[in-house]
Order: sequence, then C-alpha cells, then structure tokens
Amino acid sequence: MKRYERLGEARTPNGTTLALYRHDGAYLIRADGVELMSTRRHLSEDRLADVACAPLGERPNARALIGGLGLGFTLRAALRQLRDDAEVVVAELVPEVIAWNADERYELSAAAIRDPRTRIVNDDVLAVLAANPAGFDAIMLDTDNGPDGMLMSENAPLYAAGGIALTIAALRPGGRIAYWSVGDDRPFAGALQRAGLRVETLRVRAHDTAGPMHTLYVATP
Repeated sequence: MKRYERLGEARTPNGTTLALYRHDGAYLIRADGVELMSTRRHLSEDRLADVACAPLGERPNARALIGGLGLGFTLRAALRQLRDDAEVVVAELVPEVIAWNADERYELSAAAIRDPRTRIVNDDVLAVLAANPAGFDAIMLDTDNGPDGMLMSENAPLYAAGGIALTIAALRPGGRIAYWSVGDDRPFAGALQRAGLRVETLRVRAHDTAGPMHTLYVATP
C-alpha cells in the first residue's frame, strides 16, 4: 500500500489544522484529519465555474470572484470559460494554500496562478466582497464544505444573512452567484430566496462516473 506523504501544514485563524498530502499521484487537503478536497474528485468544482462563467464567455472585460482557492480546479475552469481580457480574483484566507498551489514541485495550479487574468488575494472573501460593490459579473463561493458541512468556523458568516447581502451587493447587473455545497441544504436555499434571489439547485457528481453527489446553488437577483 502506498503511503500518504504529508507535504505541508497550516492553521486557519480559528485554529483548524489544514494539511496537504500526496498519495499515489493524487493530492488532497484535510481539515483536522477530515478530507476537504482531492485532485481525484473535482468535477463539481469544475461545474461551479462552468455554470457561473459560461454566460460570460463573450463578455468583454468580465470580472469574476472565486471564494476559496482549494486545489485550483474552479480557477482553472473559470479561465477556460473567459476571454483574454477578463479578470479572475481569488480570495484565499490561508497563505499556505496559495503557496501550495503556486509550488512548481506539485501538479496543482502554478500555471493558472501565473495566468495574467488571475489575481490572488490573501484575505477573507467577505472583505473582498465588501471592497468591491457592484464589482463582479460572477461570484463563485466554495469555502469549506458549504453552508451545512463546515469544518472551519470562520466561514460561517459568508452563509448567514449578512454575508448573502454582501455578496448580492458585490454583483453587477445581470450577474450570478454560484455556491458549492457538499450536500443539499434546503434552509440555505430558503435563505437565498428570502434575500430576493432566484435559486436553481443542481446535483453534480464529485467524479465523472462515481463518488458522492454534491450540490450547486445558482442564484440570480
């Protein structure tokens, strides 16, 4: 059996331990020992960018925000959808996660980070939203395991009423918000609707042919 190689460790502001592992050619991040994401299962992360950014494929100077870098799959998918004059801002709270993705030794997201359309911001996504009123054509939020599966308490405000309102305020006319969730969360979908959003719920596999089903909420004013 091939061993898990621990490549790095970080702590979130509230004390959760994140660790990057390599196993049999794949990479994964665990939060306090629980798998948070893996390079083997990322279809739903790709789809998050597809549903948010596909309508922007021909829009000049489109601007998109991704909350949570993860292992970079949503970033890469967004770049595939957008024109050369677009900008993709990625807000990542943990600097080590940025460093892991940028490390050329790992098969992660160094090329996507070097893309001239990419701007990485080491900050809470709520702060980036607050600093950019009416600033984005698409907002993709994939922090933690979603509103009901959180492993890191610092992410909770994003899914509360105030965080939803801040996200809506950062959206340009005609834009859309896409949330990733590890599972179905009807109370959260209800909170989005109460905030004045139309909500489409999509169920997407973690992998092309197998694995658990994840939920995407596509929300538009």
